[in-house]
Amino acid sequence: MNVSAKMKKPLRIRDYIPKETGKESLGMILVPLLITLVISALLWYMILPPINLQSGLFWIMMILMIILYILIKGLCGVIRKQQVIVHRAFIALACVFAFFVVSAGYSAKLFHAKRYSQIFKVDEGSVDLIPSAEGSSSIALMDTSSAEMLGDRKIGSLSQVVSQFNIAGYTQINYQDAPFKVAALSYDGFFKWNANKANGIPGYVIVDPVDMSADYVALKEGMKYVPSAWFSQNLHRHLRFQYPTLMFNNLHFEIDEEGNPYYVASVYEHKIGLFGGTNVIGALITDPVSGETNYYQAGSVPQWADVVYDGDLICQQYNNYAQLQHGFFNSIFSQTDCRQITTLENEDEDFYNDYGYIAKDGDIWIYTGVTSVNGDSSNIGFVLANERTSETRFISCSGADEFSAMKSAEGEVQEKRYQASFPSLINIEGSPAYIMVLKDANGLVKMYAIVNVEQYNMVATATTQAGVIEKYSHLIHGENYTPTEEIDLSSFHEETITIRKIETIVQGGDTYIYIVGEDNHIYHARYANVLGMLLKAEGDTVTILTDGEQFVLPE
Repeated sequence: MNVSAKMKKPLRIRDYIPKETGKESLGMILVPLLITLVISALLWYMILPPINLQSGLFWIMMILMIILYILIKGLCGVIRKQQVIVHRAFIALACVFAFFVVSAGYSAKLFHAKRYSQIFKVDEGSVDLIPSAEGSSSIALMDTSSAEMLGDRKIGSLSQVVSQFNIAGYTQINYQDAPFKVAALSYDGFFKWNANKANGIPGYVIVDPVDMSADYVALKEGMKYVPSAWFSQNLHRHLRFQYPTLMFNNLHFEIDEEGNPYYVASVYEHKIGLFGGTNVIGALITDPVSGETNYYQAGSVPQWADVVYDGDLICQQYNNYAQLQHGFFNSIFSQTDCRQITTLENEDEDFYNDYGYIAKDGDIWIYTGVTSVNGDSSNIGFVLANERTSETRFISCSGADEFSAMKSAEGEVQEKRYQASFPSLINIEGSPAYIMVLKDANGLVKMYAIVNVEQYNMVATATTQAGVIEKYSHLIHGENYTPTEEIDLSSFHEETITIRKIETIVQGGDTYIYIVGEDNHIYHARYANVLGMLLKAEGDTVTILTDGEQFVLPE
């Protein structure tokens, strides 16, 4: 007997499929197609890609749909043991994928460096554009993390709000000719949304970055169409259903001059190929209470809408403008006339762009330094850019970059281990200077600092914004400075301590006194503010007013 005849033939799927005859039943065409369309519709509902040939997400969805169709059709053929023909679908998949890859490559800077550099327009400006010391209230020094702390504290005191809602991201705006940060509340998950969806989100938080205060604003009617809502109330979905072809991003919260809430989204298109040269062409503005949405072209956006051109996009476009004017390869190799936005390094040793904010002419302008691409620690000038209109000015002024100024300010109070936030610019007697806040380990603002742009070893620090400006003005004139009252005593309390040790330290031209209590707690003060300590010695008992770190003597 033939041994091979006794061997059982292995089971293979193709044994169940009839040999190709070149025809297949109508059901084998329509059923997989219908299933694919239903699943694709569900994916579109969840992912919400724009139906736009310039959207990379749209092309990815197309590729996934074809792959899904091939898989479903093959599965149906196995189940029904019928002939399937998928070679046409594979051809379509290959064509779509190839077109996507070629279009992405064609849109690259390598082929269109000059066009990339021309998308963004930059005009020359002067130091006069920088806010003066008299207008220092127009400078928003508080960073987002400090605003979040103030906002969380405010919401934490409202028991009916804190249990149901969180605070969404903050937006820097110009409200009634002053800089403010605003953030809407957001639902704390699906179940909190389901419990509150009938009434909507009840209010928002507004933070004053100048006097470091936060307020909660309750609304007469709740906001129902917000990013944290679900299903038809989700704002992304609400906008996509109304504008299925528009590409939009940078969806954020703002308020108008009367304090009414709105959400603003930037609408953009690609000017180079299908996927290159992102450029904002308008904005979608939604009333989250009623859901009413209007589209505005870039030149007709209402004055109160401050952020149409996102700061990150402005930095990216400026870098293209400053590096690609002489071609792509020049930006990589010789780098002639190449500049870039100041780049900072974070704790993970990654580099990123950062910027400050200035309230000017009813708008919010971002500010950042411009440096060479060689990675040195000096600026060759500054950029001021309007986030509503994208109007951009370059101010030529050489000096230390922001990172060096931050380090210099931190070094001035190194014994306190404060950290500097990203600075902004201030014009003091015709000379630009960096102004910033110094925060403790808990993120609370403790002091202000001003650093001279051209001589970053010229530093002034104080506990109030007005005080640091006054001190810096004396410093640049070489005058002795006797401060006015600059310590906020609202958080101070009275303590009686026995002095275990007294030390003095001279720093930045000032003498500071440090006293150690019996519990080894350390208190400090500027000696000029506590001259009565001249009469005290180690072992003496003294009554002080303190916030746990600084101290003054009671009057």
